[in-house]
Amino acid sequence: MFLRMRLSGAAAALALALASPVLAQSYVETPMFSERVGKGELPAVGERLPKEPLVVDLAAKGRTVGKHGGEATSLVSRARDIRYMSVHSYARLAGYTEALELKPDLLRAFDNEGDRVFTFHLRGGHRWSDGKPFTSEDFRYYWQDITNNKELSPAGIPEFLLVEGKAPKFEILDERTIRYSWDKPNPRFLPQLAAPRDPYLYRPAHYLKQFHAKYADKAKLDENAKKQKMKSWAALHNRMDDMFENSNPELPTLQAWRVTNAAPATRFVFERNPYYHRVDTAGQQLPYIDRVLLDVAASGLLAAKANAGELDLLFRGLSMGDIPILKEGERAKGYRTLLWPIARGSELALYPNLNAVDPVWRALNRDVRYRRALSLGIDRRTLNNALIFGLGKEGNNTVMEESPLFSPELRKHNAGYDPAEASRLLDEIGLTKRNGAGIRLLPDGRELEIIVETDGEGGLVVDGLTLITEFWREIGVKLFVKPQDRTILRNRAYSGLTIMVAAQGIDLAVPTAAMAPTELAPMMQTFYSWPKWGQYVETKGKNGEACDIPEAKRLLDLYARWMSTGDAAVQAETWREMLQNHVENQWSIGTIAGALQPVVVRNGLINVPKKALYSWDPTSMLGVYRVDEFYWDKASGREAFAR
Repeated sequence: MFLRMRLSGAAAALALALASPVLAQSYVETPMFSERVGKGELPAVGERLPKEPLVVDLAAKGRTVGKHGGEATSLVSRARDIRYMSVHSYARLAGYTEALELKPDLLRAFDNEGDRVFTFHLRGGHRWSDGKPFTSEDFRYYWQDITNNKELSPAGIPEFLLVEGKAPKFEILDERTIRYSWDKPNPRFLPQLAAPRDPYLYRPAHYLKQFHAKYADKAKLDENAKKQKMKSWAALHNRMDDMFENSNPELPTLQAWRVTNAAPATRFVFERNPYYHRVDTAGQQLPYIDRVLLDVAASGLLAAKANAGELDLLFRGLSMGDIPILKEGERAKGYRTLLWPIARGSELALYPNLNAVDPVWRALNRDVRYRRALSLGIDRRTLNNALIFGLGKEGNNTVMEESPLFSPELRKHNAGYDPAEASRLLDEIGLTKRNGAGIRLLPDGRELEIIVETDGEGGLVVDGLTLITEFWREIGVKLFVKPQDRTILRNRAYSGLTIMVAAQGIDLAVPTAAMAPTELAPMMQTFYSWPKWGQYVETKGKNGEACDIPEAKRLLDLYARWMSTGDAAVQAETWREMLQNHVENQWSIGTIAGALQPVVVRNGLINVPKKALYSWDPTSMLGVYRVDEFYWDKASGREAFAR
C-alpha cells in the first residue's frame, strides 16, 4: 500500500519516531574517518549526522548489522555509465521500500493533504557531503533560480510539477519546511520523487551560486564559459550542476558515496559521504563500504571479467545468456551468481507504429485485426524454450503477477498461438493476394514485408525476431530485422519513419495503484507505437500529432481521471481499465516475460538479497535493496576480501 501521510507536522514527527527502530545510545566513529577526526579536520560522527538520522532496522528485513570498511569493485561499459550510481545508491527525498511503500528518506517527514498540498520537513542538522547545511534554501534555489530561469531551463517547469498546465504554489515556511500546493490533486508528485532518475527538487545553492549570473559577475562567467568552449554562463552552470551524471567531483551530494575523479579515466572512485543521513541500530553511520570502484570495460567483456573474478558486484550489462559462463567460474573465483526475476512487461515486444508516415502501413498498423493476427501468429512457447530456458511467462506486454493489479486475463488475451485464426483475420482485412513465395501483398502491390527495427543492444531481441520470422512466414508475412544505433532508431521513430520497432516491454511492470500510469497513455514519444502522439503531449501541441483513435483517446481520459483523484479505489479501477484497454487493442505485441537477471556477488559481501525483483522502475535496479547496507565479512569469504 502506498504511504499517504495526512498528519500535522508534529503528529507526523511523533508517528515517525514511534515507528523508528531503536538506536544505540552513542554513535560509532567510522574507521575511515578516525584519523581526520583526531586531527580536527572532520567533526566527530555525532556532529556529522543529522539530529534525527534515518535509523535502519536491518533485523526487520532479515539482514544483519554490518561492519565498516573495504572497497567494492564493479564495471561499466563506458565512462558515462557512472551516472547509474545515482540510480542504485537511491537516496531520495522519499523512496520505496522493498515492499514498494513510499516513505521519507532524506526528508524527516512529509504531510500530504489530499494529494494537493505537500509539506516537506527536513532533518535538523542535515549536511551536504562538503559539510554545508542542507536547508530550504536549496529548494528555493532550484525553484526560483533554476527551473524558473529561462536561460537555465528553456523547456520550463518539469511536466510532473504541472497540473492542467499550472505550476504549484511554492512556499518556504522556515529553514527546514517547504510546501508545494496545487488547486487540484497531483497524485504523481510523490511517486516521481522515488523514481529511478531523481528529479532533484533541490540543489547545493552554496556551491552553484558561484556559477549563476544572479549571484556572480555575468561578464566573468561568460568569459570563463567561452574559455571552456561553451556558449554562455548558463551552459557553464548546467555543466557544473550535474546531480545525476556524476561528472563533476566538486558538486556536493547527499548520496552514500561521492565521485572523486572525472573523465577521462578507466577507473572512477566513489568515496563514502562523511555526512550521510542513515545509521544502523548499533549507531554505525552508513554506508558500510568505504569506496566503490567502477572500472571501464568493453560491454562484451563484462561476463568474462566476472568469470575471472575481477569484480565484487555486477548486474547491469549481464543477461541470461551469460549465466553458463558465470556459473562456471563461481567455485574457482569465489563468487556467487544470484538470479533475480526481471520485472518487465515483456523481454521482447513489438510496437507497430500507428503514426507511420507511409499511408499504407499507417492504415494497416491502425487496424486492430492486423495487430491481433500478428500476435496470434507467434509461437511463444518456442520463444520461451529457446530464449529463456522455458522459465518465462508467455503472453502480452503487461504487468507481472507480483503487482496487485495483475489478472491472468491480462497476460493471455489474444496471446495464444493460433496461425489459422491469424490467417483468417488477415484475409478478413483484405490481404488475400500472395506472390509466388506465399507472401501476402499490400493493397498497393508491395510485399507484406515488415521491417522491424531494433537498437541491436539486446541479443535476446534479435534472436527472438529470427524465430518470429519463421512463425510469421506461415501466415504469409515477411519480416526483415534492421538493427541500428539507439539514437538513430529513436529519431526515425519520432519522425514516423519506422513501420515497427522491437524493444523491451513496459518498465513499470509491478505497479501499485498509486503509481502514475503514464507509460500506458499515449503521452510519451518513447513508446514506439505512438511517438508522434507522445510528442504532441510532451510539447503541448507544438510538435507531433493529436491522438485520433477513440480507443487510444480513452487512455488519455483515464489518465486524466487518475490524475484528478487521491482515492486509491478509483486509481486502482483506472489502472485496471487501462491495462485491459492495452491487451484488447494490442497496442504493443508482447511475447515472453520473467527472464532472470544475473547478479554477481563476491563471497563475503553480506546483506545482498538472495532473491529479489529486478527492474528499472520501481526498484531502481538495486536501489530499493539499499546498497549502502552491503558489507564485507572476511569470515564468509577469502581473506583478501577483508581489504
